Amino acid sequence: MARVASYSLDTKCFPPPKNKNGRFPPSLLEKANGDDRGRPLEGVRVLDLTRVLAGPFATMMLGDLGAEVIKVEKPERRRGPQTSSRSTSRPGGYGQTGPQNQSPGYDSIASAVSGMMHITGPEDGEPVRPGVAMTDLATGLYAHGAVLAALLQRRRTGTGAHVDCDLLSSQVSCLSHVAANFLNGGKEARRWGTAHESIVPYQGFETKDGQVVVAAVNDRQFARMCRVLRLPDLSRQTRYSTNKLRVQNRRQLVHTLGQRFLQETTADWLRRFEGSGVPVGPINSIRQVFADPQVKHNGLVQEMEHPTAGRIAVPGPPVRYSSFSRGEPTPPPVIGQHTVQVLRDALAYGDDIIGELLESGAVAQNRVC
Repeated sequence: MARVASYSLDTKCFPPPKNKNGRFPPSLLEKANGDDRGRPLEGVRVLDLTRVLAGPFATMMLGDLGAEVIKVEKPERRRGPQTSSRSTSRPGGYGQTGPQNQSPGYDSIASAVSGMMHITGPEDGEPVRPGVAMTDLATGLYAHGAVLAALLQRRRTGTGAHVDCDLLSSQVSCLSHVAANFLNGGKEARRWGTAHESIVPYQGFETKDGQVVVAAVNDRQFARMCRVLRLPDLSRQTRYSTNKLRVQNRRQLVHTLGQRFLQETTADWLRRFEGSGVPVGPINSIRQVFADPQVKHNGLVQEMEHPTAGRIAVPGPPVRYSSFSRGEPTPPPVIGQHTVQVLRDALAYGDDIIGELLESGAVAQNRVC
């Protein structure tokens, strides 16, 4: 979990920080949480003005890498374009230029406009919004990488950069082979449910008590799958001897496989496939996800004490590094938790100025803290 300082203010002008050397004082989070040597963004201060999900997701990841994130929000609102050091990144809906640059954009809208929703859903059903805001999250990932690139460029050249990262561009870029098939072959995409357009079998099947997904991506894996299913003759049939033929005869093959999978439980099938070399996995509920031994082993659940909510748990960072540790997780702050601390330690404001700002309502300090 990224370390974030929450700073609540209204949109007003502030006096410049008064420090003796004309430089910012040491990082307030170095004081609050101790020296955190080793992480690559240690010493980088991120001013986070983002809102909704894409921007905060990007700055959270920057915080995971050691950056000090100061999140600025209006006292009565939560979240809001992003600035990192002297390089700036501004996630938006459609980009800073172009015919739709002033149009509001949210994940579901960008998912629809980008074609993502058109290719998502059951084969014979209506378009479906993905279960999580994948367009927002993809944009956050792109913004996170773009900020790192801008910081690296600044280190090499001494010049910062403005990064324009938007929802539409991020999701269109993620269309990958679907886009390539259209751009190069003129082939319009369609929905396939859990199945794959050009690989069979590569999809979910119902079992006696749930569902599993099987991915036999080549002829050898198909033959192995048939042996596990105790349908060895299936792989020897000419109409299923190559993937191209399996795609052509998809309906018959999927029907036969589906009938076989219904005869055993999910757990039984997982045991049968173990060691076979055929990729297979259950379609888990969220409860089952966080009970999974591999999820626990990978440290994907982080627990911490929150100042108002008590003990909480959140998904942990998905990446592990050999050269540095991720550090102890800290909880997301409540709005305005660090307002006075940021003004005093990061901007070197005196108590008199801080008092005036609080009194005028230009900033707010959360009284819970």
